[in-house]
Amino acid sequence: MNDCIFCKIVKGDIPCFKVYEDEKFLGFLDIKPLNPGNSLLITKEHYRWVYDVPGFGNYWEAAKKLALATQKVVRSNSINFLTLGYEVPHAHIRIVPRFENDGHIDGIRTTAIKQIPKEEMKQIAEKINKITSG
Repeated sequence: MNDCIFCKIVKGDIPCFKVYEDEKFLGFLDIKPLNPGNSLLITKEHYRWVYDVPGFGNYWEAAKKLALATQKVVRSNSINFLTLGYEVPHAHIRIVPRFENDGHIDGIRTTAIKQIPKEEMKQIAEKINKITSG
């Protein structure tokens, strides 16, 4: 899809802080993070909804691998997964580390965006990517 921002990221037209990559999926830090280490796992091929993705189980296994690596790096208490899909019309799983008193009471507040410096984002991404690619 030509004007899909996630397709542009897959093509390399838009830069990202990559945290995971295999032949079918790409993970990168969310530029509007809900917590440190918040990433998006997308399909390299364009699908509208997560449930449209062939190999649905493989998609979730990749999300689990990324989540566990993220939890190790940012030392979060837990990880939440969101698959709302309304913000960008391309299948994506939001992987959100959770911390005590992180401002997300009774679930995830998608408007509770944290300001994380780019250098810190880069460092987090490099550490997660090292684990997921190893």
